[in-house]
Amino acid sequence: MNRAGKALLVLALVAVVGMAFRVSWNALRDVVTAVGADETGATLYPFVVDGLMALALVATLVLTDRADKRFALRVLAAYTAASLVLNFVHGLVPELHGESVDWTRLADWDAVNWLLVLLATSLPVGSIYFGSDLVAKVLHHRPIDPTNTKKSTQIDTERSTSDVGEPGPEPVSIARPEPVDSLTESGSTDRVMVHAVAAEQTAPRRATGRVPDAARSTRPRRTPDELLAEARQITESWTVEQLTAEGIRKALRTSPDKARILRETLRAERSTALEPVAVG
Repeated sequence: MNRAGKALLVLALVAVVGMAFRVSWNALRDVVTAVGADETGATLYPFVVDGLMALALVATLVLTDRADKRFALRVLAAYTAASLVLNFVHGLVPELHGESVDWTRLADWDAVNWLLVLLATSLPVGSIYFGSDLVAKVLHHRPIDPTNTKKSTQIDTERSTSDVGEPGPEPVSIARPEPVDSLTESGSTDRVMVHAVAAEQTAPRRATGRVPDAARSTRPRRTPDELLAEARQITESWTVEQLTAEGIRKALRTSPDKARILRETLRAERSTALEPVAVG
């Protein structure tokens, strides 16, 4: 709808509301005059009731907080119902339709009459309380800026994107040398096929600090002499062919480098022991 159509619609709404207020104003003035209001009070009374209804409607449209909007709707519903009841009573009591209304009863039954008088006289007090509360809520209301909302959404999106981990490096294929000749334990030369393997490159692990004592190995470190003495004792019944680095490593639970050194040392000792002694 264009601007002219909207303006025409608003003017029509104002006209309808104005005519409805004039009809309600006549009934509310007669009712409050019947319960003891003077001429000035009776003239202003409809503005107290129907005026607060208009204020509550505006507050409902302005406020964005759910609790404040619900409060404004409840005030609007309560005063609409009260105005409807008083207009209904005005139609049921013919004595209220005269030009000069004197003191009269709003209902034949005393209990109903007391309730209607209480309703009519309490509406101005309620208008002071609820009207002040609604105005305070509207004045303290901070409208949401669409620009700030857009920026906040963009910042949240960027943060969410940065939190996603970057993809890790792709596996790198490391090609090992082509088939080579290797020397076996028995001394013969065999053709060994070495295939290319894919090594997955991983990011270096960060230092995690000092290793707890409970996680450390309880086995004491052995010196080279202690390792050699233990190797001699374990491999005493082994043959020369059985003296392999892998076998010594598993038996002594040591590193491959130390196992190879022990293998060469033990084989050298066995070779020296088997050499013939020269007779002079």
